[in-house]
Amino acid sequence: MRLSIAIPIYNFADFIVETLDSIVAQDGAGEVEIVVVDGASTDATPQVIADYQTRHPAVRYERLAAKGGIDRDMATAFSLTTGEYCWLFSGDDIMREGALRRALQEIESGCDVYLSQHMEFLSNGRGWTEWPVLNGEGARTFELSNAAERAAYFASAANTEAFFSFMGGMINKRASWNRVGFPEAFDRSCWAHAARLFQLMPKGLKLRFVPECWQDRRPDNDSFMGGGLVKRLALSIDGYNRIADTFFGHDSIEAFHVRRVVREEIGIGSLIMGKFVCALDPEIESRATLDRLAAKMYGDFSWKNLHARFLYATTSAEKIKRWDPEWAAKEEKKALMRRAQRATQALR
Repeated sequence: MRLSIAIPIYNFADFIVETLDSIVAQDGAGEVEIVVVDGASTDATPQVIADYQTRHPAVRYERLAAKGGIDRDMATAFSLTTGEYCWLFSGDDIMREGALRRALQEIESGCDVYLSQHMEFLSNGRGWTEWPVLNGEGARTFELSNAAERAAYFASAANTEAFFSFMGGMINKRASWNRVGFPEAFDRSCWAHAARLFQLMPKGLKLRFVPECWQDRRPDNDSFMGGGLVKRLALSIDGYNRIADTFFGHDSIEAFHVRRVVREEIGIGSLIMGKFVCALDPEIESRATLDRLAAKMYGDFSWKNLHARFLYATTSAEKIKRWDPEWAAKEEKKALMRRAQRATQALR
């Protein structure tokens, strides 16, 4: 088997059928292994998959005894497949027509990692848009054990997907993936898979970037948002700073570009919006944590960073409300609902 598609899920009963339908309808679906790995879902996932298997018996279902968390369950899903390559596919996204055949063609070149693009649904009437991964034109191959090629790759990164933040955007060679073990220090960080690939870079990691959109990413199911906006921001800011510092050192060119990419991806606007949600719901959203994240994100010296820190320090929650009253009204409604839920739970 050249390629396996591993789909780690947890409580995705509402999404998994649409995802699987987009895969089994592909040209080449009969040539790959499709495995759904369920991290002990508590919803109707087992029943939904059982029904699906009556129509598509080639789809394999593995239910884990307990939820291990996204990092552990992704690694387990990879280990439960048998293909020379494994595509860790998101259980709520849609594979675009022709993507599987292209993936099968690409892996013939024998690289360690293949990185594709996807379509992202943007608000404000922009609709479905190609989401960039690298700046520049055309397909490219990088040997990331070579310092010069690695520096060029990091410098071309457009967002954290270049650093493997989007699980579904990459296909990994099993032999390469298994050269290092599960990075225990990054368990529960949500980025253990990225840490694993960073660890592999100096040892030899040949990456091919394919500037084609192979999937549509669902816009309404960010499972990382469960702990609130500030914790979601901390996942990326703290998480990627830690990965870069651990494997290359804080003063390395690699860490510099990781910090640059995180700044550009999150933007000062998200931090300023965080001030508003902290004022709305201080029980959930920590202003102290947000202030720390702002200092970390804009810690590198530049006039642009100094300006961003000034904006963060001087922009009030009321000004944010005037800037975007529609967004502010939605956040106020969410905060009221959370407070009502907490009050109801306290009375039980």
